Amino acid sequence: MSDAKAEPESGGGESTFTVIVAAAANLGIAVAKAVAGLISGSSAMLSEAAHSVADTVTEVMLLTALKRSGKPADEDHPLGYGPERYIWAMLASIATFVGGAVFSVYDGVHTLAAGEELGDPLVSYVVLALAFLLEGFSLRTGLKQVRREASRMAVPDAYYLRHTPDTAVKAVVMEDSAALIGLLLAAGGLLGGQLSGSGVWDGIASILIGLLLVYVAWVLGRSNAQLLIGRPLPPGARAGVREELEAVPHIVEVLELTTLIQGPTEVLVAAKVDFRDISTAEEVEWACEAAEARLRERFPSIRRVYLDPTPGRGQRLRKAAERDG
Repeated sequence: MSDAKAEPESGGGESTFTVIVAAAANLGIAVAKAVAGLISGSSAMLSEAAHSVADTVTEVMLLTALKRSGKPADEDHPLGYGPERYIWAMLASIATFVGGAVFSVYDGVHTLAAGEELGDPLVSYVVLALAFLLEGFSLRTGLKQVRREASRMAVPDAYYLRHTPDTAVKAVVMEDSAALIGLLLAAGGLLGGQLSGSGVWDGIASILIGLLLVYVAWVLGRSNAQLLIGRPLPPGARAGVREELEAVPHIVEVLELTTLIQGPTEVLVAAKVDFRDISTAEEVEWACEAAEARLRERFPSIRRVYLDPTPGRGQRLRKAAERDG
C-alpha cells in the first residue's frame, strides 16, 4: 500500500460546502414531496418526504459536527474536539433510521393492510423528476470531492469512500445515492398503482425505501462507531510510520507502535522506541524532534507524536544477565 493511500486527510471547508448543498437540496425536496404525497395519496411519496426530512436533519447534524470538531484544543480537552464529529454523525445515522426508515416501513405496511385511494399522480411525477435533478446535483458535488481526495491519495474512489474518516462526505454520498434509488422506487410504485389500480405497488415501494434507509443508517452507524471506539491507520500507513521512525539516527528499533485517527486531518502516533545505548540525552531529544518532523512531512495529517524511550530486547537481556551474575 502506498503512503498516499494511507493518509486520512480531507478539506474541512470542502466537506462543509458539500453538506450545505445537500441540506439545501433536501429541504426543498422534502416540502415538494410532502405536498405531492398529500395530493396524490401516495404512501411512497410520503415515505420519500420522510426520507428527505431525515436527510435534512442528518445534514444539520453533520454541519454541527464539522463546526464543533474544528474547535482548537484547550485545557479541558488537550487532544482537541476532533472525535466529536463522530458523535454527531452517529446521531445523524440514528435520525436517518428513525425519521426515514421506520416511518417508510410503517407507512408501507399500513398501505398494504388498509389500502389507499389513489389520486392524480401527475404532480408526484413532476416532483420526482425535479427531486431527481436536485439530488443528482447534490450527489455530483459529493462525488467530485471523493474523486479529488481519492486522486490525491492515489487510491480508487470506492476505496476512499469505504475507508475515509471524513464521515460527513461519506454520509452525503450514501444518502444522495439512496435518495436517487428511492425516487425510482417511488416512481415505480406510482406507475404500478396507475396501471393496476391497486395501492399494493405503492405500499411495496414504501417498504423498499424504508429497507434502503435501514441499510444506509447501518453502514454510517458502523463507520462512526469504529472511529469512536478508535480506528488505527491502515497497515500500509503504519508500516510507513515505522519506516520513518527507524530511519532517524540514534533510533535502533520501534518496539511498539500505536496510531489513532481522531479526525479526517488529525492522527495521533505513540511509540515505544529503542535508542542506541551510547546516545546521549541531548541526542535522544534531537532524534525525537527529527522523527516528528519526518512523520509530519510524509503524513501531514499526523498532529501529535509521543515517543517513549524504551530498552530493547538485547539491552534487557544484558541487564538481566548482570543481575543474575
